[in-house]
Amino acid sequence: MTATAGNRGDSVRSDCFVQMTKTEQQATEIRLQSKVESLYGDSIRELCHEVLIHYNLRNVFVEIEDKGALPFVTAARLESAIRELTGTEESFLLPVETRNLHRTRRDRTRRTRLYLPGNNPKLMLNAGIYGSDGIILDLEDSVAPDKKVEARLLVRNALRAVDFGDAERMVRINQLPAGLEDLDYIIPEQVNLILIPKCENAQQIVQVEERIEKILGQENTDIYLMPIIESTLGVVNAYEIASASPNVAVLAIGLEDYTADLGAQRTAEGRESFYARSAVVNAARAAGVQPIDSVFSEIDDMEALRNNVLESKALGFAGMGCIHPRQVPVINEGFSPDGQEIEKAKRIMEAFEQAREKGLGVVALGSKMIDAPVVKRAVHTIELAIQSGKLSTNWRENHE
Repeated sequence: MTATAGNRGDSVRSDCFVQMTKTEQQATEIRLQSKVESLYGDSIRELCHEVLIHYNLRNVFVEIEDKGALPFVTAARLESAIRELTGTEESFLLPVETRNLHRTRRDRTRRTRLYLPGNNPKLMLNAGIYGSDGIILDLEDSVAPDKKVEARLLVRNALRAVDFGDAERMVRINQLPAGLEDLDYIIPEQVNLILIPKCENAQQIVQVEERIEKILGQENTDIYLMPIIESTLGVVNAYEIASASPNVAVLAIGLEDYTADLGAQRTAEGRESFYARSAVVNAARAAGVQPIDSVFSEIDDMEALRNNVLESKALGFAGMGCIHPRQVPVINEGFSPDGQEIEKAKRIMEAFEQAREKGLGVVALGSKMIDAPVVKRAVHTIELAIQSGKLSTNWRENHE
């Protein structure tokens, strides 16, 4: 019997292809083909031996076609082949990168989330340098049906081993019920947020929450949920979905599937989705969660993207999805406050502080009264400006 895992071919980078065959001999043979064999051949073989010993496999012939795979990739491919070969469900876990132990806030800034195919390690390695607020390891649409198990192991290992910097670490699971099984692999690995695709009702949120708490063995308090509305029924039930759990932090819309369900073509003008986008924003804001817009699929048209971001922001969205790193700075800039917004927020904050120091219950800026929601919005604008590098943290010292 022979099992395989991984990717091969001229365009493959940072990956490997593993073929494993049981033999009658009570000895292990490893055949390695790698351009970096002179530098890393011994360490690759050592890792292979370590994995085989973990599974008590001694009578196998292992062929590895290496294209610069890091240990977390090689280990995932070996484990996948062993699972197929033996039927075991036991895991081989590498050490955890300590920077990946951080948790995130429910209300943190989420202007951009960058999608990465869950079975392609090439794009994972430098994902943290692009400046997106979130990194999405995708187990759904970007993974072929016969590669789902491989992708789960690779994403699990990436969550443990890859330093994604300050980005929120997100995983898009498969549509339920298959997505529930995805959770078994990723919830123990310090993931920050779960994207639930094609969500149509509140019961699906409850199912995900119950599975997470079963895996954790306790109440879930810091793994947040982002349901994605991608159908007409989902739009109708948007508010009940957004308010189904206190861990729902974000409500997103996916327009490719939504327009298909609507029976319309997706256009640049977006008239066909205006109602749905507005409904999702309204439902999200009413439920106290962040509304996030769909991805923009034209990766070479930055001007059209910029216009789309401005429209999205005007509708009330707080961020968008990205399918290419080059989209990140444009979207970050678009959803960050401009100079006029920052100056207005600073004046509101100053007026509020001065009124509070004087013990005044009513705050005014010029001829306009300032109430709590206005102050809250100003605080958010200031925080966003600081995060965007547009305002110093000690801005008060220089503000007149």
